[in-house]
Amino acid sequence: MEKQKLPNEQVVMILGILSYIGCCCTSGIGGLILSGIGLYLAKKAHDTYNENPELYNIKSLDTWKIVNMVAFVLSALVFVYWIYMKATGKDIEQQKQLEELLEQLSKGR
Repeated sequence: MEKQKLPNEQVVMILGILSYIGCCCTSGIGGLILSGIGLYLAKKAHDTYNENPELYNIKSLDTWKIVNMVAFVLSALVFVYWIYMKATGKDIEQQKQLEELLEQLSKGR
């Protein structure tokens, strides 16, 4: 008998991919949320597999679970860095430097 895909396997895959985008575009918050949901759904699918291991193929799910774990850690690091920048006021300094650079580039034309 051919083994079936686990429920939510594709959702875990999509959340893993989107969490990388969320990590970069939302100061880590989006990545934390998306990869957290992905890890929760992967755990539920893993529990389903443990009930009937002969029915399901788990290799792909394990891969996407690791992808979600890595995205979660990266998102947490980006979020901690964002908090540090806000708490120390360095984000304002960085913004001023960026504005100065853009002014210099626009005058050079």
